[in-house]
Amino acid sequence: MPFPYFLMAGLISLATGCDMATTVDNTLVAEVKAKDADIATIHPENWPQQTSPFERNKAEEQRIKALISRMSVEEKVGQIIQGDIGSITPDEVRKYHLGSVLNGGNSAPKDDNRITPAAWVALADKFWLASTDKTGGRTGIPTLWGTDAVHGHNNIVGATIFPHNIGLGAANNPNLMYQIGTVTAKEILVTGLDWTFAPTIAVVRDDRWGRTYESYSEDPVIVKQYAGYLVEGIQGKLSDSTFLDDDHLIATAKHFLGDGGTINGRDQGDNISSEEELRDIQGAGYSVAINRGVQSVMASFNSWHGRKMHAYKELLDDVLVDQMGFDGFVVGDWNGHGQVEGCTNESCAAAFNNGLDMFMAPDSWQELYANTLAQVKSGEIKMARLDQAVSRILRVKLRAGLFDAGLPSERKYAGRYELLAAPQHRKIARQAVRQSLVLLKNDKQLLPISPSAHILVAGDGADNMGKQTGGWTLSWQGTGNSKQHFPNGMSIYDGIAQQVKAAGGTATLSEQGEYKHKPDVAVVVFGENPYAEFLGDRAHLDFQSEDGLKLLKKFKSQAIPTVAVFLSGRPMWVNPEINASDAFVAAWLPGTEAGGVADVLLRKANGDVQYDFHGRLSFSWPRTGSQTEVNVGDKDYNPLFAYGYGLKYADKVSLGVLSEDAQLGDMAGAQSNNFLKAGEPLLPWRLTMRDAGGTVQVTSSRANSASGVLIMKALDYRAQEDSRLFTFSGDAVLSIEGEPIDIARESNADMALELQYQVVGDKVANTTLGVGCGEGCTGELDITKGLASKLNQGWQVSRLKLSCFADKGTDMTMVDAPFVLTVTGALQLQLSAVHIVSNQGDARCSL
Repeated sequence: MPFPYFLMAGLISLATGCDMATTVDNTLVAEVKAKDADIATIHPENWPQQTSPFERNKAEEQRIKALISRMSVEEKVGQIIQGDIGSITPDEVRKYHLGSVLNGGNSAPKDDNRITPAAWVALADKFWLASTDKTGGRTGIPTLWGTDAVHGHNNIVGATIFPHNIGLGAANNPNLMYQIGTVTAKEILVTGLDWTFAPTIAVVRDDRWGRTYESYSEDPVIVKQYAGYLVEGIQGKLSDSTFLDDDHLIATAKHFLGDGGTINGRDQGDNISSEEELRDIQGAGYSVAINRGVQSVMASFNSWHGRKMHAYKELLDDVLVDQMGFDGFVVGDWNGHGQVEGCTNESCAAAFNNGLDMFMAPDSWQELYANTLAQVKSGEIKMARLDQAVSRILRVKLRAGLFDAGLPSERKYAGRYELLAAPQHRKIARQAVRQSLVLLKNDKQLLPISPSAHILVAGDGADNMGKQTGGWTLSWQGTGNSKQHFPNGMSIYDGIAQQVKAAGGTATLSEQGEYKHKPDVAVVVFGENPYAEFLGDRAHLDFQSEDGLKLLKKFKSQAIPTVAVFLSGRPMWVNPEINASDAFVAAWLPGTEAGGVADVLLRKANGDVQYDFHGRLSFSWPRTGSQTEVNVGDKDYNPLFAYGYGLKYADKVSLGVLSEDAQLGDMAGAQSNNFLKAGEPLLPWRLTMRDAGGTVQVTSSRANSASGVLIMKALDYRAQEDSRLFTFSGDAVLSIEGEPIDIARESNADMALELQYQVVGDKVANTTLGVGCGEGCTGELDITKGLASKLNQGWQVSRLKLSCFADKGTDMTMVDAPFVLTVTGALQLQLSAVHIVSNQGDARCSL
């Protein structure tokens, strides 16, 4: 990144208090282009040059030509469009000849994310029968079903859930990656699906990114090494007869290109690195994946110097295909084509003409189909380009044996539900957990613990399967999961209790750290709550949760030795927690086989060591909460724990007392002043519904109030499920709540509460919006007329001065509910974001 532009970005952010990424996206990129156009120019000849690992099969090529010659233009257009199972039926797949379907993170048969595996097979049969119907002269090409199986077959109840990639990177075991790939493929095949959107081979440079845990390392060396092993595990090897045989399926290298290097770690943001950095860091894994035969590459949401990847011909075509020898097809990401300049979700010839072979159009597929068909007929999309894309898709389907595979339910592994979390699969996952753990501190050699001891296991993560599996697990954000949803899984407490009981010790579970008899040692399990893309983005890396710290301090004051087990999707600043503990373990997001944690923390019954710590940091650990970009090889590299750090039991290292100054500076207020983002409350805030029946806390993408008069569901606005539609049919209150914060300074500074929303439907009932400050303390504004004036007028951005709420009685020094919407009747309100912003001159006391 050129220094002057980086410096300017920082100065703009500090001077205005705006989101730096937004500032850079809207102004700085234009300046970069104007000052130095060459920095944003791709030179394909400078990228790795390799030939395709495939020798085209003559019989297959003839078959492709024959199919193309028979297909109508309607069938060809259908092949290049993928719809989500939540928005398309088998009959529509038949009618529109769709080449592919997917299940998004919150899509499942019968709209039930926790439905039985048998329902997946049954629906796969219906889609296959619909697509292969040859009546009426149809060509009958089988459809591909793609799924985000990113750490095991993570959408299926009972499947083996592996540690997220960040933990696997710490394990630094390429052969284990191959085994994980083979297990994941087999369990996907059990449910009759054909294709996984994995592996993710992003190289993360700013750990604020909400997808940091999907990356194996900040070091492209590890990512490059892993890419080939995972592709071969999923697809089989080109070097033998296993490639895309009955034990394997189609893999995807994603996201091409630069997703891990955006400004501020902003999801779907802009990457302004040099071409060399884009190639050597972000692109490191792709040449390997291509050489091992990966059949699909997913285009990335992000931009490079302001230009969206979904229509970046020089990269999608000139580099990926022509220079690097990719011989599969390029698929888009969730309506990513709609972000291309001049495009919408429903129409984007530019993306297709510039290298995208298959649109991922989950809920926009029908309109996109009609518009794309019209663009082909008008000549805006050339028939030669359409035939090229369709040929690429057909070639992959033929290589995968899809034409001859038959009904999904009749394939080799389909319906063999005993293979989900089979003993051998769990054994591999447990090994992955053991090897992913990183020991950061072990004062007085507290670890390993004798299993004959009296052990207290505390913290909100101790017996929390949802927390230890993280995002992309059964639901998109990983929320709404409980222990019952993991029938084959083991919590961290379960693993400890099992071994302690067998050795004659005692293990007591108390989330709040209560006990009758003083324990010999306390294991405190805490960390981040589940999140995924968008919602996982952070303003800084200060953990800022007191729950674990309070327990650690409590035990320390009672002279109870403590082991901290930290669950997180990224390295975070937790110096107070490290200081308060005797031993500190970075456990990442271990998945369902957390017995592997006990394997390392506990000795054998005879006192011998079971397993020493194996993991080494694949991400540098921040020295401060504001040190968000700290990567091995940086010029002024100064982390708290360096890349590759990790103690063994024999290591006698004293950390001393670490600084407890997070040094957040201007970042300090950023987290608490953002209340709702992409439809979801940001930590530490929570979303609640109240009606006459009581209070309901919202923990998933769909929810009903206690008496059912308020219904919420997730909808797409600019990206996948990035807004929430709230339908009121009676008296109810919708609020964002949390621990009290002091925003008197913001109120006095004339700042505003900004809402991004639209009002739909037929009616607008009496509605007030308040800011709450405890029981009996809420300043309210009547917004009924403002909402009515915007009924069915599309998306709106409104700013209400904070001082207006103060004037109505809100104590701004103790705000615990920054958004309180009270409705007495019928209203449909779709919300995307709620946060505090500077008053841009248009803030008022009404909408």
